Amino acid sequence: MHRICLTLPTNRPCADTISAVGAEAAHAAEHFGADVHLLVLDSSDAATFAVHAKAAAALPPTPGVTVHHLDETAQRGFLREVVDRSGAADPDTLLDLMLPDAVSYGACTNRAFLLAAALGCTSVHRRDSDSAYQLLDGKPVFPVHHELRTLGRRAADAAGAVTDAPLDPVHAEKPVSMVGSSFVGELSVDIGEIRALDEELYYRVVGLWARAGASEEERRELVDDSFVGAGTEPFTADRSVLDLPDIWRVDMCNIALDHDVYERVPLPPATDTIGSDYFLLHVVRDATLPGVVHNRNIVNYYTPERRTGPGFTAYQLRFTKFLLSMLYLYPVYSDLEEALGALLDEQHHVRADAILDSVRRSIGADRAENLRRLAVLDHCYRQLGGKYRDFADHLAPRRGRLLDEAQADAEAFARLIEAWSPLVRASRAVGLARPAR
Repeated sequence: MHRICLTLPTNRPCADTISAVGAEAAHAAEHFGADVHLLVLDSSDAATFAVHAKAAAALPPTPGVTVHHLDETAQRGFLREVVDRSGAADPDTLLDLMLPDAVSYGACTNRAFLLAAALGCTSVHRRDSDSAYQLLDGKPVFPVHHELRTLGRRAADAAGAVTDAPLDPVHAEKPVSMVGSSFVGELSVDIGEIRALDEELYYRVVGLWARAGASEEERRELVDDSFVGAGTEPFTADRSVLDLPDIWRVDMCNIALDHDVYERVPLPPATDTIGSDYFLLHVVRDATLPGVVHNRNIVNYYTPERRTGPGFTAYQLRFTKFLLSMLYLYPVYSDLEEALGALLDEQHHVRADAILDSVRRSIGADRAENLRRLAVLDHCYRQLGGKYRDFADHLAPRRGRLLDEAQADAEAFARLIEAWSPLVRASRAVGLARPAR
């Protein structure tokens, strides 16, 4: 029996999503015999948490499904015990990396990884609060259908459970380490309004996350492929491909990872930085671990606060920090691509030490490229005018601090990789008590 962690991190109202993910958990238990731990990691305010608690309590009792709804106090209590037990030299700093005061897409998923280890789960299946399931003949299309058919299985054994298996036989003995799909609907990053206002400026802004030295053609190809997911094509029939995964067709709202990946390498804990939770997709692909990419795409939608006032400013800041994070991530991605299968040991386990060395080397990167990114972003936003010009005014006096934060985020990632294995062992030892139902 698979014991899995189906997790929903949230910091906003999403009672309907909790109900929908609860239905997916029941489907996994009823149709696949899985022992499902539905883990809602809730950073919402007290009033919203109370609404979520009612939604979680209202989920129909299902054999094989256990619901855990944890606020930040409960999460912090668990993490404090884990960090202390791990013997970390600087436990308070480590605790801050796992549960920072600011939004961190990587940190919330890292918490799910440690809680999954505490629960004895062999995989983590992540969904997002601003997404929903497609319907076919009035019934929801659950990604867990593909995830439980193949994840963790030897690739040779999983080949019969997909519609296409072009995987090179040299990888047949390796485990399927990732199963994922994308989304349909709105762009995953809320920048569609920029494209509507000025398409050429959109290409300049989004192109800022290309590698330094990329040609204009490469930048435009990157922009065309960025944040669009699977477009708007509705689900009509299953398609699934077993191969070294095309990570451009996978999003973190629709992914499952095997424990042998996330228990060895965490995600970057960068704060206020979109995209900080995608690192392990690169690890799986470049380590030549098999994955399954399917077409049970989730529906993406936006919450209103991203587009006005403080919510707009906060989200655009997260996008800016994403652009700056590339200075430190691209050298690591290049090292991963060059290493390929050398990232695995003889048991097909990811070598965290090699990744740690690469992250450490990236910390000294020349900041000139990030200065250029900030200058171009300032110019483009001022040309867009209105709230974008106002954001440029907001950003200008903060440039130096943002440059420092981008480097500090890389340093924090190295610190967390170094501490990760003891944290996972401590999580297993600490465990997590089952709730009353």
